[in-house]
Amino acid sequence: MKTVLKQLRQYKRDTFLTMGFTILEVIMEVLLPFITALIIDNGLERSDMPAILKYGVLMLVMAVVSLFSGAMAGKFAASASSGFACNLRESMYIRVQDYSFSNIDKFSTAGLVTRMTTDVTNLQNAFQMIIRIAVRAPLMLVSSMVMCFLINRNLSLVFLAALCFLAVVLAVIMKRSSSVFREVFDRYDDLNASVQENVTAIRVVKAYVREDYENDKFRKAADHLYRLFVKAEALLALNNPVMMLVVYGCITAVSWFGAQFIVAGSMSTGDITSLFSYIMSVMMSLMMLSMVFVMVTMSSASIRRISEVLNEKPELHNPENPVMEVPDGSIDFDHVSFAYKHGTGEDTLEDIDLHIKSGETIGIIGGTGCGKSSLVNLISRLYDASEGTVKVGGRDVRQYDMEVLRHEVSVVLQKNVLFSGTILDNLRWGNEDASEEECRTACEAACASEFIDRLPKGYDTWIERGGTNVSGGQKQRLCIARALLKKPKVLILDDSTSAVDTATDAKIRNAFQTYIPGTTKIIIAQRVSSVQDADRILVLDDGKINGFDTHEHLLENNEIYRDIYESQTQGGGDFDNAA
Repeated sequence: MKTVLKQLRQYKRDTFLTMGFTILEVIMEVLLPFITALIIDNGLERSDMPAILKYGVLMLVMAVVSLFSGAMAGKFAASASSGFACNLRESMYIRVQDYSFSNIDKFSTAGLVTRMTTDVTNLQNAFQMIIRIAVRAPLMLVSSMVMCFLINRNLSLVFLAALCFLAVVLAVIMKRSSSVFREVFDRYDDLNASVQENVTAIRVVKAYVREDYENDKFRKAADHLYRLFVKAEALLALNNPVMMLVVYGCITAVSWFGAQFIVAGSMSTGDITSLFSYIMSVMMSLMMLSMVFVMVTMSSASIRRISEVLNEKPELHNPENPVMEVPDGSIDFDHVSFAYKHGTGEDTLEDIDLHIKSGETIGIIGGTGCGKSSLVNLISRLYDASEGTVKVGGRDVRQYDMEVLRHEVSVVLQKNVLFSGTILDNLRWGNEDASEEECRTACEAACASEFIDRLPKGYDTWIERGGTNVSGGQKQRLCIARALLKKPKVLILDDSTSAVDTATDAKIRNAFQTYIPGTTKIIIAQRVSSVQDADRILVLDDGKINGFDTHEHLLENNEIYRDIYESQTQGGGDFDNAA
């Protein structure tokens, strides 16, 4: 709760103003029945018109003050709760941006989306209710109880008995329902994940005619969520009948005992009238508190889930005095080992000792899951090595400011991502100040200009979210052009030309020599043709270095490389190249 409430920030003033106006509203409402009793006892029963007029005007003024206070409390409550929710979403979003890949791996995409939408909305509604009703109801309850005791102490003991009974019942309901609501919001993640997966892969679903299967999967997730909600709401539904039992029980008891007190002469008609008003105030306060209780029960699970995101500490940090310049593109792996889950004993990379000169072109090849992507992720410090040291420009990557390092180590990831916006907007992710001419030059080097120039709007063509309106090869070439605009000291292509033909692949690699001649280039590929012209080729096998030499020497001396080469060339060629 403390973590979440820190997000109030600039809306603390609105929160306290809400509470202040709510208190003033309650005071006016509590005093109104008391004034009503004075009108009856001192005005009506004595036929004193001046007293009736005086108390009537006083009641009118108090009612206007109560109305104004209620309106202002509502206005400031809306401002505080909406601002609180806005700050929460912003803080969660900023926190996620600071996460390392290992932090992100702990949360599903659907889970993060649910936390920023459904959970924050639950908390927003609960907060608005708390700063109004949770202030109003207890104050109204206590004030009404005090007035009841001032009118008749013995009769007011009925309320104490009712409160004790209600507190026990609500505590039992809250304890049982809160655990169910925690499970409900976890199932929300599964439901959102199902929707996200289906929409993202809708083309595959239709291609394999799996609509019925996907519908059935979604129906099961939705049905499970439905049953959990019914279970939780069934528990909370007990709240209403219990409240009604208490309300009507109190009215019956006060009516019975109050009639006897009036007959005995220990209470006046005005007293019993105001007492009934206070009874309704007490009962309404209890009803409001039960609503707060329901909302808090639902939001407690959301608070826990939001706090998990806000309290998650990024595993990668900048050093106290970071190095702000990368001298060159040399890369050194000094006996590096790496595991995604530290301490499991399952290393993805094991004892990697590798030294690359600045400006070299290095190819990396190996089977699926051998650690190629993991290796290059350590260079831009998307992860930290478990053992050993990774150096860029002669310095440990952990000594650099991470933004500086990642600006100089440009990565075209295995999963190419484009964002909604024009082609120029996407290209300028590489360099936000790049001119259109610079963007065109980078696209020419990446062989992207040939299809961009054929588009009706050229570089102003709109790219849909995720780049769904361009082909896989076009997406790859745009991502390469985006990386080239950074003019990095190290360029990493993580299987980034797999969707283009070998002729285009060769053109892109040749263009690198003129566009970024001094840049160290690391090319991960499944095709030998993509790496055979590199200065040296690294062969990885099961997270270990199996060979590191030129194409010719590896053909002679490395069995794995030779097998890959022969299977691709003797089996009919690589894409459009004849064997």
